[in-house]
Amino acid sequence: MRAHIRFEGKKVIIPFDHQPMLVGAIHKWLGKNMEHGRLSLYSFSRLEGAIKQEDGLQFEYGGKFFFSSHDPGLVKRLLSGVQSSPDMFLTLRVVEIILQEDPDLSQQSTFFPASPIFIKRRIDGNIKHILYNEEEAGDYLEETTRNKMQDIGLEDDALQIRFEQTCHWAGTKKINYKGINNKANWCSVSIHAKPETKRFIWNVGLGNSTGIGFGAIK
Repeated sequence: MRAHIRFEGKKVIIPFDHQPMLVGAIHKWLGKNMEHGRLSLYSFSRLEGAIKQEDGLQFEYGGKFFFSSHDPGLVKRLLSGVQSSPDMFLTLRVVEIILQEDPDLSQQSTFFPASPIFIKRRIDGNIKHILYNEEEAGDYLEETTRNKMQDIGLEDDALQIRFEQTCHWAGTKKINYKGINNKANWCSVSIHAKPETKRFIWNVGLGNSTGIGFGAIK
């Protein structure tokens, strides 16, 4: 299930590195739950609708983002949290939420990022950030996805995920999260899988750190 969230804000500049503040709002709305500190079975997009300024982002006409989860109960918990406390951070405040049930994705194979897709692995004792044009990138996306599927007992031998190398706007984005620079990917992906697997991925996202704002897809 997906919650489409629309917000408004006074004329204030939101810093580019606002992701931890958005994560804080998400955690506030979810409240105490078993999702914190475990394999995240939810994802959320970056904020859309900003006018880019030299020193940050301005949402003069408001903006939007979405939150998705494999567990509809978690989405409803978020909705309840927003209704109790609609303030996000700085001057941003939620004004509308529209819930969307899982769509029919049986005929869809190309998916687009709604937040940068982050892949990291420990290799020879060092943390390496994997880029979309590296040969093993798709295998790592599959590995992380299968780990999450295993958590709910979902299996799919046909699963195959690859970054689409023909994507003409593909690139990387450096995301500063609490002082750590993460090199993430902005590229469409091809997913071949059972419809229920595609719906699962549509909700939980791709790659690492979906719980802090990476890897949401649309």
